[in-house]
Amino acid sequence: MFHYFGFGSNLSITSLRAKGVEPLSARRAVLQGWRLRFNVQHFFRHEGGVGNIEPSDNPQDRVLGVLYACPDESLAPLDATEACGHGYDRIRVEVETGSGERISAYTYVGMPLFIDESCRPSSRYLDILVSGARAAGLDPTYVQELMAQPLHQPEVYPLYTPPAGDYPVFTADTLAAESMYTALWGSVFDMSRARPLHEYLKSFFGRRDMTLFHLKRLNSSDGSESMDDIRYGRFNEAQRDYLNAYLNEYAREYRYVGRFDYNEQ
Repeated sequence: MFHYFGFGSNLSITSLRAKGVEPLSARRAVLQGWRLRFNVQHFFRHEGGVGNIEPSDNPQDRVLGVLYACPDESLAPLDATEACGHGYDRIRVEVETGSGERISAYTYVGMPLFIDESCRPSSRYLDILVSGARAAGLDPTYVQELMAQPLHQPEVYPLYTPPAGDYPVFTADTLAAESMYTALWGSVFDMSRARPLHEYLKSFFGRRDMTLFHLKRLNSSDGSESMDDIRYGRFNEAQRDYLNAYLNEYAREYRYVGRFDYNEQ
């Protein structure tokens, strides 16, 4: 078992479970002498900045969060979804629980290459933090501070249309044979020429359809989304808009190479 201090999207138990982590317990905790930032640039530009913590010169600064006790087998999926060693480093901090107990816990801090002080959180991301903080019973003043954060303003995306041409159709099996290919909402993309900051995603996204992964990170997700929802097009407007934005960003970052067939699984 290990302890993990969640301060960003993992304030939300739904978000944490979407990453393959089922904690054994959860309780409020505070990290004194640190401050919350949103200066880690997301892999995709439209998502703005995501959570980070930094030591502060002001001893009154603090980061409120949730201290999770997790089974050992949860560390690998947590590292993977937090891009440990690529976008974030895993470190140990000492947090204090409501009973005054001081506990050493893992948490994640942004790596220098991914720090961008101009970043702001997206409304999607901040909604997850606020709802997670409220559900955890964090100090209402702290929740108000979260809600007051200036937001990233993404561009308005056109409806994504795959390029015209004679492209192959991929199934789960044929996609799995292509280490540099990934799929999203019926389109397959080649990541081999992606910019350096996407190097990690080649191994994380490669050979996989990422539609369900993204759906479970929408701020309205309750964790119940399934492959059948994708297969039969059971999406609401917010889900469609979210996936359309990602399709536009995938097309910007990667090269379209074909169509994905969800009926051949």
